[in-house]
Amino acid sequence: MSTPVHKPLVFSGMQPTNTLHLGNYLGALKNWVKLQQTMDSLYCVVDMHALTAEQDPKVLAAATREVTAAYVASGVDPARAILFNQSQVHEHAELAWIFNCVARFGWLGRMTQFKEKAGKNRENASVGLFVYPNLMAADILAYKATHVPVGEDQKQHLELARDIAQKFNNDFGVADFFPLPEPVITGAATRVMSLRDGTKKMSKSDESDYSRINLTDDADTIVQKIRKARTDPAPLPDSDAGFDGRPEAENLINIFAALADEPREATVARFAGHQFSDFKSELADLATARLVPIAAEMRRLLSDPAGIDDLLRKGAEKARALAYPVLTDVKRIVGFVS
Repeated sequence: MSTPVHKPLVFSGMQPTNTLHLGNYLGALKNWVKLQQTMDSLYCVVDMHALTAEQDPKVLAAATREVTAAYVASGVDPARAILFNQSQVHEHAELAWIFNCVARFGWLGRMTQFKEKAGKNRENASVGLFVYPNLMAADILAYKATHVPVGEDQKQHLELARDIAQKFNNDFGVADFFPLPEPVITGAATRVMSLRDGTKKMSKSDESDYSRINLTDDADTIVQKIRKARTDPAPLPDSDAGFDGRPEAENLINIFAALADEPREATVARFAGHQFSDFKSELADLATARLVPIAAEMRRLLSDPAGIDDLLRKGAEKARALAYPVLTDVKRIVGFVS
């Protein structure tokens, strides 16, 4: 059998839970905008994944629109990439069930994110939280996506998606039916850390709002958060070795480099020996220049919720057109009669 050639295709998405922040922008959105220039791309608001935690339906609907607005305001172009919310494309759920029957219990039991999120209350964790990675695999493979922009904390889930794809291909004797998707990790700040603790990832769920810069923050708030960001008394170093034991300094340098779209080495050289007060002033100017227009565009888009809903519906139609033939083939392969 000849090996099918899988057309390069990008898939990624984020949950509509809490407001998106600088880490989401630098670690994902900024890279999505670049990828849509060179490859066919699908960017999804993964609202089905959000149900693994308790949700207020009205809040979830509003958050789905807000995340959509953040995508577009950050530069994701619905005319160039397919933008939709997961729950409108039923093929995700159907393929996820098939993958529930392909994936092994032991594989899921080793997922570190389940252990972290379930914590000591494992017996009360939802089944959805446990099989979350199978749905993530379905999100990707429903389109036979070949490239997935992910953060370090999602690499294990992508490895599971590759394992599921390989096992499906082997179990049903359909060599290379599903591609083995590759992770795409780029940029100087793929893992943006908390402004209050450089050893912890910037998080939407952190109790302190000063730990992150939200994409909805105004200029004064951004400046204040950067001014109050935790640092140390020493001047900025002139080499990578100088960041040893200084996670907050390294985090701020990484953020500046990513916002400036320049190599980290260039940023280090530019600010070598500077005091944090001077550096923070320049970082605040850069952050407001990049982020305030995004917040303004988000407000404009959110003033027309019906327009956002229409955008998502049109994107879902395009996504279904791609996913339907894949799932039709999968049903035939596993023996479903239609």
